[in-house]
Amino acid sequence: MPGPGVRSVQAFVSTDLLPPQPAPREEARPYTLSRLFGRVLLGVWLAVFVGLGMLIVGGFDPEKFQRYGPGYISGLGVTLGLVSTSIVLGALLSLPVALGRMSKNKVANWIAYVYVYFFRGTPVIMQLFLIYYGLGSFRPQLTEIGLWWFFREAWYCALLTFVLNTAAYQAEILRGAIESVPRGQREGAASLGLSERIAFFKIILPQAMIVALRPYGNEIILMIKASAIVAIVTVFDLMGETRRAFSRTFDYQTYLWAAIFYLIMVEALRNLWVWLENRLTRHLKR
Repeated sequence: MPGPGVRSVQAFVSTDLLPPQPAPREEARPYTLSRLFGRVLLGVWLAVFVGLGMLIVGGFDPEKFQRYGPGYISGLGVTLGLVSTSIVLGALLSLPVALGRMSKNKVANWIAYVYVYFFRGTPVIMQLFLIYYGLGSFRPQLTEIGLWWFFREAWYCALLTFVLNTAAYQAEILRGAIESVPRGQREGAASLGLSERIAFFKIILPQAMIVALRPYGNEIILMIKASAIVAIVTVFDLMGETRRAFSRTFDYQTYLWAAIFYLIMVEALRNLWVWLENRLTRHLKR
């Protein structure tokens, strides 16, 4: 039997449920001049894109595409080969550079700092000219030491330029990622009796690579777009084939085709990187 206190509380409790209420009305936003300007500007952009699309479709010449399409595919292969090789070799070079940047040895730290400072602080096109035209002027000396076969080829000079450039950026990405790993990870490895080398490669570096994954993706995308400059030194990559097609047709659509190829490469890499990041960080998500 409930006591008198319980009955008094029950007297104030209603057994009838409230009927469902409609959602509150959204407050009407005032139609300001800025909103009007934004909608007009959006309409103009849509009209421009629709007109551009109709112009491209109406002026598309299948004969030109069949004639120069194989050249575009060949240039695409050169671009992918150049960028992928540069990224891999640059990654191998970036590890000792990053360790040099973190080293307590003043000489190693200074050399790594100057290297990173130069290649991050100067345009990549200037670096390409210094290697292709600058070192090319030392042909007798390079011939004596047996290196002229390398520096006489524009593709090798472009590869060396991109390797040195991306290694500087990747070294800074890797250094920041390594330093972001909590110090307790090193202390825990030391308490287990692990050597510094094993702790670095088995514990610290894997965690740092997860942190550096997204910046690495951005660096690869930047390298894909920067690779277009090698057409200046007669490397027939995607942009080189585009320039050759334009010089024979004077059709602006040759550059639109190149833009589509670059967009496809970047978008494919972006989606691949999103999948890879989700795959490697699935244990961190709740």
